[in-house]
Amino acid sequence: MSDAQSFLTGNGDQRQTLVVIFLRGGADGLNLVAPLEDDGYYRARPRIAISRRECVPLDGFYGLNPLLKKLEPAYKDGSLAIVHAAGSEDATRSHFEAQDLMEHAGITGGGWLGRFLRAHNTAASGPLAAVALGRAIPECLRGAPATTVLQSLDDFSLGTSGARLTQSLARLYGMQTDMLASAGRDTLAAIRRVEQLRHEKYQPANGADYGPDDFSRGLVQIARLIKARVGLQAVSLDLGGWDSHFGQGTLMDPLMTRLARGLSAFYQDLGDEMNHTTVVAMTEFGRRVEENSAFGTDHGRGSVMFVLGGGIKGGRVLGTWPGLSRDVLEGPGDLPVTTNYRNVLAPILQRHGVSEKLKQVFPDFELHPLPMYG
Repeated sequence: MSDAQSFLTGNGDQRQTLVVIFLRGGADGLNLVAPLEDDGYYRARPRIAISRRECVPLDGFYGLNPLLKKLEPAYKDGSLAIVHAAGSEDATRSHFEAQDLMEHAGITGGGWLGRFLRAHNTAASGPLAAVALGRAIPECLRGAPATTVLQSLDDFSLGTSGARLTQSLARLYGMQTDMLASAGRDTLAAIRRVEQLRHEKYQPANGADYGPDDFSRGLVQIARLIKARVGLQAVSLDLGGWDSHFGQGTLMDPLMTRLARGLSAFYQDLGDEMNHTTVVAMTEFGRRVEENSAFGTDHGRGSVMFVLGGGIKGGRVLGTWPGLSRDVLEGPGDLPVTTNYRNVLAPILQRHGVSEKLKQVFPDFELHPLPMYG
């Protein structure tokens, strides 16, 4: 396996992987992680607030939604950190504009994750260095040196006649010495390695129990690639559908269940590999503090971010809580953003090999990285 990794990436020691999960639709951070000791929360949400009795207590002030209880072990282990009142500077409350700004990290070319991969030492990167789980390249990965889009490992194939084609291509690339031939040989090696993985029945480790949904299936693919040491540096995965204007519980509850079950299984499955893996979950904006007449919430501003693994000093809810009194709410009644999402991503990218080049990843923004490590 180490030989395969060395061949694919040129660097057998490359083991750090960043997994970016986008909760598309504006996830309601106030009901994901409830401010139990802020009376304004209960005044604004008399029908949909999460009760103190039901919440999973975190630190005496915040409580985790009971549907996220499967994340409690990672939090208690110190491997999960939560950042509240997090978000971007975008105040349009438009899904499309807010997502676009967040994925590009400003009005600039390419995506922030793509720029990270370019700023990273990509000379040794292989064809599976960046993977997007889905049907298309997300905006955050625009501009990456190379990105592979797949829904499962079965997609990374040359079809039924692949064996003959790979043999022919191997002979062709074997006679050349230029960069194109080198990239071709790496791709063929990746295909052979993935072919081997496809023929091996995957058994999650440590009793991990993934769900049957697309989100969990995506995390299984990521776990397999990480364990196979194919040089995976960055991967993007979506969990959409959080736009909860009415019947919020009906809409959000299944999503929270999928999020918690998938992440907890991934954390359990990877075991010690989590020391080299960081998972960050983010959303384009949060929801209005006050519930509406349809038992839902409208577009807001601040929400939460989750950071799992990667040596973080977890077991904490980070960020400055502004309070929910009317005099501090923003616009039509929104939780203000007190931690810009870039300041959450910056220390993660530093750990993953980009320190002095952070300004290339986040141009035109004054960074104040959140102290999440050590």
